[in-house]
Amino acid sequence: MLGTGSLSFPKSRRITRTSEFERVKQHGYAERGRLMTLSVLAIKNAGPCRAGFITTRAIGSATIRNRIRRRLREIVRKHQHDLRGDFWIVLIARRDAASASYRTLEDEWLRLAKRASILAL
Repeated sequence: MLGTGSLSFPKSRRITRTSEFERVKQHGYAERGRLMTLSVLAIKNAGPCRAGFITTRAIGSATIRNRIRRRLREIVRKHQHDLRGDFWIVLIARRDAASASYRTLEDEWLRLAKRASILAL
């Protein structure tokens, strides 16, 4: 059982199905940044925020894409308790994310999250 202060980010909290990604793309709105695009969809009674991550082949090799995905997942996991519930979010990494540091990605994420009004702070 997960406590309210738990820092785990189980797969059940992630968007994994193509239909879910399409739903966010079709019905949500996007905040665009230099390193990533944050797509947000409000879902009534969805419970805790769910997140999905997209890294396209244009970014680089599988190793680079996996590193970016791990960094983005860690950023969302770290800030999951600051997020408002009833939202699905999708982070789409852009090419410049491959050369960005973890701190730079985190700053960009926080800036986009504030702009999208999904932070409960």
